[in-house]
Amino acid sequence: MADRIPLSKRVRFEVFKRDGFTCVYCGGQPPRVILHCDHVVAVANEGTNDIDNLVTACDACNMGKGARELNAIPLSVEQKADLLREREEQIRAFNEVVSEKLTRIEDSAWLVADTFIEAWGEDGIRKDWFRSIERFVDKLPLDAVVEAANIAITRMGRSKRKCFVYFCGICWRKIKRDAGELPEYREDA
Repeated sequence: MADRIPLSKRVRFEVFKRDGFTCVYCGGQPPRVILHCDHVVAVANEGTNDIDNLVTACDACNMGKGARELNAIPLSVEQKADLLREREEQIRAFNEVVSEKLTRIEDSAWLVADTFIEAWGEDGIRKDWFRSIERFVDKLPLDAVVEAANIAITRMGRSKRKCFVYFCGICWRKIKRDAGELPEYREDA
């Protein structure tokens, strides 16, 4: 075991001052706790009395840690609160972006659904069909989905089921083509 060289009062004070007279492990402060200077790399493991190897620790944390080394000094309560605030802000921003995306998809899906509703002279569209339209609008550009709806209406006319199935086929082919699963369509081929 290495010989322990006692710390001067000045070094202890500088460490306590640097750490805000707060235990870096639990956040304890005087007079509730007695503060010690703890070696990050223990003297038993060849740690030095260099100020960069010393941290403020309360009696309980210092004795509990013993000669075990820590990979990192635990975050202070304030640092944990800052991280929590940052996480919450990121979650709020993410939820806002997701909400905007869902609103865009729904609005775009209604544009396509209205194309069918108008062509068929109906008051609405089946919920399962609308969900399919939303999936297509999410995966394809809006103009491509509208074009698919117009092609299906032109080719299949007023037969709603055949028209919608044809529309879905067009959209799935476009999705597969965009994913490289189908070759590009060529009229001269």
